[in-house]
Amino acid sequence: MNADKIHQRSIPQTTTLLKTSNNVSINNFNLKKTNNSTTNWVWGSFADASFLQWTTSDVFGLFKYHPVPCFFAVSLLFFMGVEYTLRMIPPSSPPFDIGFVATAYLHRVLVASPTLNTVLAGLNTVFVGMQTTYIIGTWVIEGRPRATIAALFMFTCRGILGYSTQLPLPEGFLGSGADFPVGNVSFFLFYSGHVAGSVIASLDMKRMHRWELAFLFDTLNLLQVVRLLSTRGHYTIDLAIGVGAGMLFDSLAGKYMKKAMAEGGDVLYTNLPHLS
Repeated sequence: MNADKIHQRSIPQTTTLLKTSNNVSINNFNLKKTNNSTTNWVWGSFADASFLQWTTSDVFGLFKYHPVPCFFAVSLLFFMGVEYTLRMIPPSSPPFDIGFVATAYLHRVLVASPTLNTVLAGLNTVFVGMQTTYIIGTWVIEGRPRATIAALFMFTCRGILGYSTQLPLPEGFLGSGADFPVGNVSFFLFYSGHVAGSVIASLDMKRMHRWELAFLFDTLNLLQVVRLLSTRGHYTIDLAIGVGAGMLFDSLAGKYMKKAMAEGGDVLYTNLPHLS
């Protein structure tokens, strides 16, 4: 028995739709096995192209077994149609923001009630303090610096991007001296550090199975998003990217921690109850 036969026998048969040992169903998202002689060219020969091996069951099976990618494929086509037929906003007009449209009534309420605006701003500042206390506490109290490192990554990137493209204040912006940063100082619009910090804290809570606390933070974060849109304190895109930034930098911090621990770098830990 030669080495090539041993290699072929080690490949599991993941479907009955395609019979040869060199192919598996596209519904398992595996690639066709290619010979080493064709690796000097990116795709080898078109005669061996993967799609030529697809069956009708494979194609229709995509919709059954992988509805999420299929949904995104339909969404791609839909938004291509929207993008290529959209009337562009002229430079002299304020940007269109669907979040502002959805919160138009709340904006009018806050315009008519400056006291309510100040109270909500103060409560939001308390929530920011809760985020900060938790994120720093995971390191200095529990000895788990991942959330702290994620926040440092996130705010550094936010500073770079926020300074690189300085967006104008949204029309109808309702500032408050009680809002964070306190004192009506300037701030970067892109992206929302309020939202990203909340996401980082919530993800850490979920890793530690602090489900009730994570639910509380997610709920307060949602209310924070509504308030920021209602006061025109952020554009919708700032808030959406804030969510993504929280997830991204939490993931990057996790990769950093794994690499640091693999190299024996545990100096950031005061104790090691959990590697997270």
